[in-house]
Amino acid sequence: MEEKLLTIAGLASTVLGLVLGYFIYSLVRQHRTLTIWQQDRIKAEVETLEAERKRIATNLHDEIGPKLSAIKLHINQIEPSDNLDKNLMEKSSTQIDEIIQYFRDVSFELLPNTLVRYGIAAATDELIYRLPPGQLTIHFKAEEIVMKKEDEINLFRIIQEIIHNTIKHAGASVLQIEISHVPPNMILETKDDGIGFVYNEKMKNANGIGLLSIQSRVEILNGRMIVSTQPGKGTQYKIEFPLPSIEIKP
Repeated sequence: MEEKLLTIAGLASTVLGLVLGYFIYSLVRQHRTLTIWQQDRIKAEVETLEAERKRIATNLHDEIGPKLSAIKLHINQIEPSDNLDKNLMEKSSTQIDEIIQYFRDVSFELLPNTLVRYGIAAATDELIYRLPPGQLTIHFKAEEIVMKKEDEINLFRIIQEIIHNTIKHAGASVLQIEISHVPPNMILETKDDGIGFVYNEKMKNANGIGLLSIQSRVEILNGRMIVSTQPGKGTQYKIEFPLPSIEIKP
């Protein structure tokens, strides 16, 4: 009788173990499926956003810009009849120049032509050059690496957001940015001398939108992000993601 009870207990334990194992397996599988679904959704949203940005930037660069330049050319060819007309034409020409520059700035923010033509390093250099003088000193260093365009765009958006956050929230005077290649991974590291912040608190409130945007881009790149920061100690980002096919320019 005792042996039967032990056998039944053993069978019950085995069945219970199998049930628990299947339950845990189902939870892990469900979590993995949900994670993949979330990543696919985020990727689709970002791709749609970037496609729309590209469309608008192309229209500004290829259509509106040339038309405004043509209008300015026609105005400059008009012979003014008096000083009043001359002053009016000069003012109109100046305003058109300002509008053209505004559209160029908007086009750059949407999708830098430099990024499309020359890559991440040149686009980041131009981004830094376009910042208002004296606002933030940025030291940038990057290896010349050929990447997929979609990866370059996501990496550029991350750098854009880090610079924006540093200017707006960090109170920093210096920001260091470095892009390096440690096969088979790409690594972005940044460091500022700002006021720092409490990461978990920032992620809970509206001021954490920029961090969520960066995290979304990192997930699309199948990468990982480490943020080291605390009040009064500045902020460091280390973002690492794989590049299966990579070529370093000589």
